Amino acid sequence: MSPDLLLPLCGFAVASSITPGPNNTMMLASGLNYGFRRSLPHLFGICGGFSFMVMAIGFGLQAVFEAVPMLQLILKYLGAIYLLWLAWKLAHAAPMSAEQARLSKPLGFWGAAAFQWINPKAWVMILSAMSTYLPPHAQLADVGLLALVFLVIGFVCVGSWALFGVVLRSFLQDPRSVRIFNVCMALLLLASLYPILRS
Repeated sequence: MSPDLLLPLCGFAVASSITPGPNNTMMLASGLNYGFRRSLPHLFGICGGFSFMVMAIGFGLQAVFEAVPMLQLILKYLGAIYLLWLAWKLAHAAPMSAEQARLSKPLGFWGAAAFQWINPKAWVMILSAMSTYLPPHAQLADVGLLALVFLVIGFVCVGSWALFGVVLRSFLQDPRSVRIFNVCMALLLLASLYPILRS
């Protein structure tokens, strides 16, 4: 990768990682309901799973999707169905007491990592970054650098959504406020389906 492209790549990674999407919406809700420390496995799963996905696609999986376009379409719609289910669960979630939050489990590392494969925004981010910032015959170092940039920047950007959720805990004390928040997060998840419905 040309050094001239590194700064624009970092800018793209920040812009695409900080903007609302399924990962950020779920991290915001996790920070609110479980706190930052208990949300860390979810955060590590997002960042690690996304970086692994960059590496896998960069080293040949993209050729599989070009050979079998239906496979990518299937993953895209599985992601849409999963997001609809998450939005429904979130919209109907009753506010948790401190004891319920302590006993319930936030999304873990492996669940968050696996979710990246059916996350529509993740596909858009990766394919856009690869087509824009990688040379035509990318080497191991090129793909590794792309994955590393998204790993570091993603951790900061996505993690900030969990921290924002923690901050919101002090403002959303009554059950009605939490219910309104959950419905708003569900609507944000539904809005993240727009790229799928548009394409």
